[in-house]
Amino acid sequence: MTSQIASRRHLLLLGLPALAVVCLFVMLPYGEIVLMSFRTPSTTAAYGPGFTVDNYAKILSDPLYLKLLLDTLWQASISTIFCLILGFPVAFHLGRTQSRWRGLLYAMVLSPLLTGVVIRCFGWIVLLSNTGVVNELLSQFGLGPYKLMYNRIGVVIALVHVFLPFMILPIMNSVQNIDPRFEEAARTMGASKTSVFRHVLLPLTMPGIQSGAILVFALAASAYVIPILLGGGQVQTMTTVMVQQLTGSLLWPFGTAMALVLAAGMALTIIVFVFLMRQNMRSLK
Repeated sequence: MTSQIASRRHLLLLGLPALAVVCLFVMLPYGEIVLMSFRTPSTTAAYGPGFTVDNYAKILSDPLYLKLLLDTLWQASISTIFCLILGFPVAFHLGRTQSRWRGLLYAMVLSPLLTGVVIRCFGWIVLLSNTGVVNELLSQFGLGPYKLMYNRIGVVIALVHVFLPFMILPIMNSVQNIDPRFEEAARTMGASKTSVFRHVLLPLTMPGIQSGAILVFALAASAYVIPILLGGGQVQTMTTVMVQQLTGSLLWPFGTAMALVLAAGMALTIIVFVFLMRQNMRSLK
């Protein structure tokens, strides 16, 4: 008994450095953000004297900010759905293939991560502008020009391109962890390929789908560079307006309140998504 207590103390001591780092670089800044959001705004300093809930009241009562929040969450949801539609077949193939080209395909999936977001955004500007490559090709067939930039279409396209690897990798990992004997057993019992996929493979890949969807959704909802460059000021999100409040108007309390409201909206959306995923998992069994 004494040895067990001693071992637990040793484990606790080993974890103290990591706990200190988390408290110093994660919990303390978050606590400061929460505290700042209740401060009174000031145009001459970071915040004024005293505390108030007016920052949250303004955000939650003003239809402009509520619409901004819903538009941001909707844009992130659409980007996540497209990432799932495009990424699932790729992830499933990479997870099951034994081809000698598998390493090359894996490198192609990871290659966008080697290029900065700004560079990739400028690449899409070249492709999607009114005189860009896409509209020039369409004009050869008598189509266009279509407005593919400075609207949500261009922003969603860039979001999907940038965050697609974050959807593929978790799903691929789930596919690789599936025991082939499960599929063999289902086929031996007379199940068709469609039934095997729906009732065996798809439920086993759900953890990867859930992880990838949450990751992409969080990244897309909090993206700043892509809406600024591809939206050209015409597409406003909670993040872009929040940065304007923090750096342009220097309204730090209001900007941090917007950040926390966005985080709460994202958390609520993720909770609903996880609940629906669990319900879907039960229906697939």
